[in-house]
Amino acid sequence: MKEHVKNVLLIIVGAFIFAAGVNYLIIPNRLSEGGVIGLSIATHYYFGWSAGITNFAANALLLFVGYKVLDRRTMLYTVLGIIFCSLWIYVTENNLPPVTNNTLLAAIFAGLLVGIGIGLVFLSGGTTGGSAIIARLVNKAFGLSLGNAMLIFDVIVICLSYFIIGLEHTMYTFIAVYIGARTVDFIVDGLNTKRAITIISRKPAILAEKITNDMKRGCTVLHGHGAYTKEEKEVLYVVIGKQELMRLKGLVQETDPEAFLVIHEVHEVLGRGFSRKEA
Repeated sequence: MKEHVKNVLLIIVGAFIFAAGVNYLIIPNRLSEGGVIGLSIATHYYFGWSAGITNFAANALLLFVGYKVLDRRTMLYTVLGIIFCSLWIYVTENNLPPVTNNTLLAAIFAGLLVGIGIGLVFLSGGTTGGSAIIARLVNKAFGLSLGNAMLIFDVIVICLSYFIIGLEHTMYTFIAVYIGARTVDFIVDGLNTKRAITIISRKPAILAEKITNDMKRGCTVLHGHGAYTKEEKEVLYVVIGKQELMRLKGLVQETDPEAFLVIHEVHEVLGRGFSRKEA
């Protein structure tokens, strides 16, 4: 129950931040967005329709068509994401003056707010609908990857916006969407970025003991051999937080200066010692 409450709160807060980016930065500066929200903003410019109501109606139709491609949990949180995003967009329409009339600043900070909002919704396990549902449908029908399908749909929507907002504002929109995408990556992956270290050393037992006892981190011993020398070797594999990297490098250096290290960046680690659920 606590997990569900936390996820619903993430959706509510994320949806509000998303709506703030739309109503206080994007629309006042005549920018657009990708996906269904981009179409909703375009209809707002052209017909004067409420972007919140249009966004809800379009996503409800997509949910009706694509509900079979979402699992039950994702479906529930996606419905909540769509409801709260549309509700906040509707509630915050025309309530406050625009934050800035500088189009470049608006594009940068709209990307940040929209990215943070979507990222928080994604952290809950849900989506804001739109591109995510279409991407799953295209993936199922044509085998195109989810990321590529979302990108193609978003680019098509932004390009169509050109006929309403003009070339210059379309270019600013691409800046906002790029910043938003990078912000989503940071929210979803960056806060949980870890380092996976592969260590090839002549003193694997000593290193493993120090990593286990001094750093309090688990260490896996893999058995291998050199392709050229055929010499048997024990390879250590350990996953640590990025703030622990310098300490590990120092420990390896003082134990075996000739050790060979390969450092990989990993974006998600689930298991004892890393997963929040198990901590």
